[in-house]
Amino acid sequence: MSSINSSEPIRVQMERLIRKMQVEIVKGLEDLETSGLKFRTDEWSRGEKQGGGKSMILQDGKTFEKAGVNISIVNGLLPPQAIEKMKNDHKNIKTNKENGSVKFFACGLSLVIHPINPHAPTTHLNYRYFEIMNDDPDETTQTWWFGGGSDLTPSYLYEEDCKLFHSKHKEALDEYDTSLYPRFKKWCDEYFYIPHRLETRGIGGIFFDDFDEFEPIQCLKMVESCFNAFLPAYLPLVSKRMNTEYTDEEKQWQQVRRGRYVEFNLVYDRGTKFGLQTPGSRIESILMSLPLTATWMYDHHPKEGSREEELIKVLKNPIEWI
Repeated sequence: MSSINSSEPIRVQMERLIRKMQVEIVKGLEDLETSGLKFRTDEWSRGEKQGGGKSMILQDGKTFEKAGVNISIVNGLLPPQAIEKMKNDHKNIKTNKENGSVKFFACGLSLVIHPINPHAPTTHLNYRYFEIMNDDPDETTQTWWFGGGSDLTPSYLYEEDCKLFHSKHKEALDEYDTSLYPRFKKWCDEYFYIPHRLETRGIGGIFFDDFDEFEPIQCLKMVESCFNAFLPAYLPLVSKRMNTEYTDEEKQWQQVRRGRYVEFNLVYDRGTKFGLQTPGSRIESILMSLPLTATWMYDHHPKEGSREEELIKVLKNPIEWI
């Protein structure tokens, strides 16, 4: 049942939502971790009155090699170089006349899950809220937006898995506007693209940024709906594939695909770049997305007609799953 209402500031309600979802997602993942391992809690602070966050990490399990579910609630001053990049989408941001900075508030939940079994897909999710305040004593809102999404990165293609993942997210968005899923699906395919490999990172999902097309409370409800779609879209896939037998060659292919994952995250991902440029950021939390192990093999190409090549064909030419 939703706890979202119109009587509280959006920032307060978004913070409550991400704290709630962190608990639910961690519980769902722990239920599939056959080793009995639990997530480790790592709380951090940016300093007095600048916020912080909570990282939940599970590593070296029997189901999950590495899984991180992180929340952050931060505020402070954005430096001019960060503001310049934002002005591509928010041209009217008003900065402090003396130092060129702006006051900001940001909160969000970000997760990446790397299962051990190469037949169980890696997944990523991130939903965030960003607010820029006026330079006044009350810190009134100058501008705001939501962003995020969730996507699937399999090493082996299972059509039914891809369809389930996409259908659950389509259902979540259709409640608000049936034009959202096709837009966000296309946006996801275009965003999670590795230009130097001429392929997408995975088989997509949904992605959006700088979203303020509805009233703030409606945007928040849309994000909540997407959050609620995640566990039903992902846990059945892991449950179905986590005990599948696999060969050394299939494990090696998973390592190669993880290498592609690393390439995207370190070279192209906007969230990683923003985090590394923001003063006081928690570096361990930002780089949590990287797998525990990965491989780079020189001039590696899958055999013609193989299941590995089947995946590559889809990554080079994204398709409509539903």
